[in-house]
Amino acid sequence: MNRFFLLLILIPFFSFTEKKEGYDVATDQNVGTQRKENIRAFKIVENDTLNYTLKLKLDDSGRPLYFFRNIFTPVCYTNECKPVHINFYWDLLGNYERYDLPEGKVLTKIDHDEFKQEDYEKLQDILAKQNSIFADLEMEDLIAKGTDNLSDSVDAKTGATLKTIKNEVIDGAVYTCFTLWKIAYGKVVPEMLKITESYKNDQMLHSFLADNNFHYQYWAMEKVIDKEGKVHKSFERDIEKVITGKNLFTARTALQKVGEGFFVKPQKQNWLWEVYQSSSYPMQIAILKKLSAIPLNQTLSEKIAKDIEQSNDEQRKLKLAILKKQTKLTEKSREILTKNTDD
Repeated sequence: MNRFFLLLILIPFFSFTEKKEGYDVATDQNVGTQRKENIRAFKIVENDTLNYTLKLKLDDSGRPLYFFRNIFTPVCYTNECKPVHINFYWDLLGNYERYDLPEGKVLTKIDHDEFKQEDYEKLQDILAKQNSIFADLEMEDLIAKGTDNLSDSVDAKTGATLKTIKNEVIDGAVYTCFTLWKIAYGKVVPEMLKITESYKNDQMLHSFLADNNFHYQYWAMEKVIDKEGKVHKSFERDIEKVITGKNLFTARTALQKVGEGFFVKPQKQNWLWEVYQSSSYPMQIAILKKLSAIPLNQTLSEKIAKDIEQSNDEQRKLKLAILKKQTKLTEKSREILTKNTDD
């Protein structure tokens, strides 16, 4: 089946969203006082019968901010179908972030009861879970045909208990949950990545590395650190900031990805030791492991030697291993090394 993707430019239109009771409800788009926004639209064709418009929000400088889609999808049970109107929002790498509802629209269950506030909140939790039970299921695996009831065999197919599965769906709206989750993590996601790649430039990479979105940081690190661990010169300061950042996982990844050459100069080594002293324990261990592969300046070697007495057993072993690898140690450092090795 042929697949192609046709890029359409959509003229800016008026849009505004308002946070309301834990989820977002869009306001009337025809209000003349609303602010003009820049939108690009991409017509996505998945197959001969399914195509839709994916929209990209831009700032006033034309830089991409996030993707969104105004979704209309029928949810059918037996001979009855009910329309679902909902807006989805993704970050620039296709990671689902949130949803809102158009003005005047609500979500309902199979018995036509409207969603309660807790249902809307639970739907957000369901949609935000990338590793959902829905990932490897088809609708016929999940519910009994012509109903919204969980299939008797769904627990066997998912490997989860029926109680766990019920906690991951909304009673009376299983089909709706399944359908919307499949949209959030569907074939449109790779297309978002392609679009974002087309916008990639140094400005975006600097911005991504400084962002609180760890997905952005990981993506940008792959772009600015080559396979040998060499950091592109203009991004060295950015990588340093990631290493000193509050997110342990991105900090440790950045440290592990950069090559030993990044820390050849004494000032970089001394800087890393300063980071060590103010870091969490897991990050300290990662720093000591990185230092073990680097020829150190004598000043830093002596600092490490003096710090051995304040170390626990794991830190002590790593610091001794670092000192043993050094070919140039001061007399004082050698004395400390010998004393602790003899112990």
